[in-house]
Amino acid sequence: MKVTTRRRALQLGAAATALPLVHIRTAGAAGKVKIAFWDHWVPGGNDIMKKQVDAWAAKNHVAVEADFITGNGGKLQLTGVAESRAGAGHDVYTFYNWDVYNLHQYLAPVDDVMKDLIAKNGAVDPTAEYLAKQNGHWIGIPTSTGTQNKPPCGRISWLRAHGFDPVAAYPVKPEHTKMQDAWTYDLLLKLAGEAHKDGMTFGMGCGGANNTDAIDQVGAMFHAFGANVADRSGKILLDSPEMHAALEYCAKLVKSLPPDAQAYDDASNNRALISGKSALIFNPPSAWAVAKRDAPKVAEDCWTFSAPVGPKGRFVPTATFFWGIWHFSKNQAAAKELVTYLMEHPQVQERDNTVFGYDIPPFAGLLDFKIWETAGPPVGTNYNYPIRPWHDARSSLTASEAEPRVAVQVYQSAMHTGMVARLKSGRSIKEVLAWAHNQMDGFMH
Repeated sequence: MKVTTRRRALQLGAAATALPLVHIRTAGAAGKVKIAFWDHWVPGGNDIMKKQVDAWAAKNHVAVEADFITGNGGKLQLTGVAESRAGAGHDVYTFYNWDVYNLHQYLAPVDDVMKDLIAKNGAVDPTAEYLAKQNGHWIGIPTSTGTQNKPPCGRISWLRAHGFDPVAAYPVKPEHTKMQDAWTYDLLLKLAGEAHKDGMTFGMGCGGANNTDAIDQVGAMFHAFGANVADRSGKILLDSPEMHAALEYCAKLVKSLPPDAQAYDDASNNRALISGKSALIFNPPSAWAVAKRDAPKVAEDCWTFSAPVGPKGRFVPTATFFWGIWHFSKNQAAAKELVTYLMEHPQVQERDNTVFGYDIPPFAGLLDFKIWETAGPPVGTNYNYPIRPWHDARSSLTASEAEPRVAVQVYQSAMHTGMVARLKSGRSIKEVLAWAHNQMDGFMH
């Protein structure tokens, strides 16, 4: 993680005061809550959130001030850092992925909220629990809004022409098929080579810290090989047979990656799919949704399905958003009631319907919405976007096999994609591992 200086934090705090506010007030309001939401990219995503907050505020006679803060340029992350340092700002703040861990010492425990939500909504996804449960206490509430999986989205016609039918393998029904078992990393490698020859490369990058799609995808691929960087005790595992197998695989795969894979950012794979130049990417349905608007023929030919299986299993990349309550909040009781209401089944489903199923609720009991079954074209294209029990898959958070103090540094430094990028530039596995060891030694000490 990059260290934010005190001077930089104060500058960010000043910049945050210029953010637009949405004021929701009721007569005879009993207290006040200030909440910062992530500015949803899907049209209507903010409007439905405002509607729900308005309903809760009116019923409970609480004045609510709500910001919708963009994630572009790191504004959501940096504003949160500024508030934590200043000890002032919102009562509730939105955190993306590792940010809830990075600032956990500034957050109030929410064990009571999570006990209630788990009773209502079922078990929490393990990657969300890894990030938001620290020192035995929940310090963040995993939210559906913005939370996403990043499985493959492929062009149906191209994949069928090359021997793999994603619609037949992953139909719109609760069914495990034999073709799912055949969807392996070996098959991905074969198809990636054929796509490269066709000029329809798989839009898979190996960029730096601004390419989190690739960090998540590569991390899940390493998990599928059992290639861990370290264990919870701090033992470095870079020289394991599993790590060597993963790197040997990547040395073959990089030959078929796009020529500019090392320069990819999180928009690159979206553009590759929408433009018709890529046969497969790993991404939430944002690329499909934009194609639906701007390139409908491409959208009609897209199907989302689970990740390939490797020697150690099938792992799907995830990215989670959280709502945390600052310990300096002056109205923690009302803040807890508001976020509990927003994470109840009816409200989560209403929001998810509005954003075409983009959001993945990180609770097992909130995966029964019909939107994934009905969204299209083609109808059912996002049905296998959530991890289904019959997929025989697990969620993946890159580097989470290590303790958080080390894992966050591995993730934020883009070490996994750094290894792949070095292989693509012609470095040997021995050279790549020497670089990785140097990185890990720094993270450990």
